[in-house]
Amino acid sequence: MGYHQHLVRSLLALRAEGGLRLADGRLLWPELVLVGRRSEALREIAAVHGLDPDSVSTDLDAVLADPEVDVYFDAQTTSARADAVRRALAAGKHVYTEKPTAGTAAEALELARLAEESGVRHGVVQDKLYLPGLRKLKRLLDGGFFGRVLSVRGDFGYWVFEGDWQPAQRPSWNYRREDGGGIVADMFPHWEYLLRGLFGPVRSVQARTATHLPHRTDESGRRYAATADDAAYAVFGLDGGVVAQFNSSWAVRVHRDELLEVQVDGVEGSAVAGLHGCRIQHRAVTPRPVWNPDLPEESRFREQWQEVPANAEFGNGFKAQWQQFLRHVVEGAPWEADLLAGARGVQLAELAEESAGEARRVDVPELAL
Repeated sequence: MGYHQHLVRSLLALRAEGGLRLADGRLLWPELVLVGRRSEALREIAAVHGLDPDSVSTDLDAVLADPEVDVYFDAQTTSARADAVRRALAAGKHVYTEKPTAGTAAEALELARLAEESGVRHGVVQDKLYLPGLRKLKRLLDGGFFGRVLSVRGDFGYWVFEGDWQPAQRPSWNYRREDGGGIVADMFPHWEYLLRGLFGPVRSVQARTATHLPHRTDESGRRYAATADDAAYAVFGLDGGVVAQFNSSWAVRVHRDELLEVQVDGVEGSAVAGLHGCRIQHRAVTPRPVWNPDLPEESRFREQWQEVPANAEFGNGFKAQWQQFLRHVVEGAPWEADLLAGARGVQLAELAEESAGEARRVDVPELAL
């Protein structure tokens, strides 16, 4: 994510376009400092993309002490994130970070409080809200297409190879709880802001988690025990009585059009939105299925839905949010995806794990600083 989506497809893409034009006509040009553990790898990235080879560092504190650096962005592993964000806030830097913002809700809330006390601008990545398919869905909601929304069903996931006879598509730390791994910690912060941004806040959660594949093989070819959940099945209760059910799994083979699909059913119509596409069926054209298991089904249900047109150029979602955050930093433009929003995502993941561990529904209180 840090390299492909944030560096290449967002910040470098902004530079390739000549910078970001501000409301007063000024041009914002991002100057980048790459920070990581291996200097040679950083220099190689800089060389590939035409960046100053000296604008790399393995010393985060030295970079944070540089008065020319205004914004700190974090795309590290979850277990290393909170400490680095805390140091950036102490240095007076604006902070933008991947999620989850911390390993626990208490720590995530502490970061939000520190950010507010420091007076800096701060934000968390909420890329799903910027996806073309979900933006089409938002347009339908804003236009009243559904009437009263009844339910939401989300299906996310794919088969992540075990790493033995085919390399895994995700790093091995994702499957070790002690390193901050687990699909609940990774995906439930997404579901929190996605549901809140489209339908309303989550007020309760009932979840069941699983580690379907107990052993995997890491990047060095060593077999290891998977100590984190690789699948989660949850029911969320939302404001207004809407019920949302999400399946999240790295141990499922895909039989959908996209890796994430969200179906919304309302009194007046329904929609199925993915990363890019969005299909609808209005009340007036809903077919009349009849249950008869004795005969083969002749209806082609997928063909009875209509594709929602884009009607706009959406572009990369990560880049769109970067543009919004940079405007927030420089111009004070409106911004809602702050570190408190990030804490709400960590809280939902934490309460979902509590629900799974105790086999009960858990209320989700509203967080406040």
